[in-house]
Amino acid sequence: MSTEPRPAGVTPPVAVVFAAVTFGALAIGGLGVTSLVVNEDVIAVEGLGAIPGVIGMLTALGLFAAALRWSLRAVPPGFVSAVPCALAAYVGEIVGIAVGAVVSGADTALGLSAASSVALGWPGAVVAGAGLLAGAFGILLVRTPTDRARWSWESDED
Repeated sequence: MSTEPRPAGVTPPVAVVFAAVTFGALAIGGLGVTSLVVNEDVIAVEGLGAIPGVIGMLTALGLFAAALRWSLRAVPPGFVSAVPCALAAYVGEIVGIAVGAVVSGADTALGLSAASSVALGWPGAVVAGAGLLAGAFGILLVRTPTDRARWSWESDED
């Protein structure tokens, strides 16, 4: 880490919150729209219910936020740090679906089948893409110098 002062952007905790909300919106919206376009369910395994999907998305969100917070420790953070955010979201979705299936009382084989179908199909790519975009957004928030908003009559010359 360098001793350079942090750019005058958004603080890292605030950037993580904004990026996490963005990730959730992109992932849920992307999964919904892609599901409509390809006419397939996100979790194609019958008999699991909604619990594995919810736990999978919450796990993906948590791991994404943790990876982004870790990435924002660098001064200034690089945009390549969005890749670990995407991988964390991808792994979180897969593991969360498997754990969610077991928690909901379904057969372990069904949970692993659902997790593998998400991992190898389009849902995993959508979640990873949302993680990549939202991670880059969070990094951009920290790197971009900002100042508070000012009205035209608030100038110091007056």
